[in-house]
Amino acid sequence: MPLVAHSGLPAFATLRDQGLDIISAEKAAALELPALRIGMLNMMPDAALQATERQFLRLLAAYGSAANLYVHPFALPAEYRSEIAVAHIDNYYSSFADLREQDLHALIITGANPITEDITREAFWTPLMEVIDWGTTHVQSILCSCLATHAVMHEYYRSERVELPQRQWGVYEHELLQDNHPLLSGVRPPVSAPHSHRFAVSRADMERVGVTVLISSAEAGVHMAVSYDELRFVFFQGHPEYDAISLLKEYKREIQRFLTGNRSSYPPFPEHYLDTSAKARLEAYQRQLTESDFEQQTLPPFPEAELTDGLVNTWSEVGRVIYRNWLEQVRMRA
Repeated sequence: MPLVAHSGLPAFATLRDQGLDIISAEKAAALELPALRIGMLNMMPDAALQATERQFLRLLAAYGSAANLYVHPFALPAEYRSEIAVAHIDNYYSSFADLREQDLHALIITGANPITEDITREAFWTPLMEVIDWGTTHVQSILCSCLATHAVMHEYYRSERVELPQRQWGVYEHELLQDNHPLLSGVRPPVSAPHSHRFAVSRADMERVGVTVLISSAEAGVHMAVSYDELRFVFFQGHPEYDAISLLKEYKREIQRFLTGNRSSYPPFPEHYLDTSAKARLEAYQRQLTESDFEQQTLPPFPEAELTDGLVNTWSEVGRVIYRNWLEQVRMRA
């Protein structure tokens, strides 16, 4: 399923330069393949907006050649976005009103960074529910990432997320609980996947309300699950879309929060993610920050470039297989 660059979204050109199979709308028309249209609701904040586009598009681009794949990003009204982010959305995103008039086959809803612990009080809650409610009767499947999973579990299953004793943060191995499920065709255990969340819905709570848990970890909890009808909702609490560097960038942001007084303690390392040499380099950096009298303007730079080459992505290949299976199931029902 070739991924079609049907707009000027910069992510298309970036991913094509990285070697992904992305074709022009003109070439897609010449192929005379059926079209599969996916709406992608991007709820991430400005700093992660474009990276999130690339991450999900990279997984979707792995499908094959049974249809032309059109991905339509859109966003919800936000209380605040920078001028750059607003311009990006205005130039390259569709409106939900326009997408409702198109023949979408599926939706992807990304996670978000909530401000309050009660997600029903977030500014995005009402428009998010409007999108999901529409999707339940107009598309074949809705794939939910992280907070979107928690929103659906709350609204449709009355199953609440709970705050964890500490943030689940790192890369974890999981077992397959339903290894004959069509969404897991070609997937072999153990399944590695990143997690990054303070709240979670447990396996027991999901199963209690009829949700089928497909991939889970004794250490990290549920990674992937599906609704009882097997495709209406596909739930992720883990992040198969993450880049190798994603958790390192989160760690960097947590250090900045510590330095600005927005967190009380220096952040721990993401679990099972960094090798010994990377940890030693970051421990030295921590000593530089905490044992010296730097002004904020003269802090030593975070050693991101020194660490990037040593990071190993152990999860994206399985993520691509799962997304390929999902798209195939959507296509078969279209």
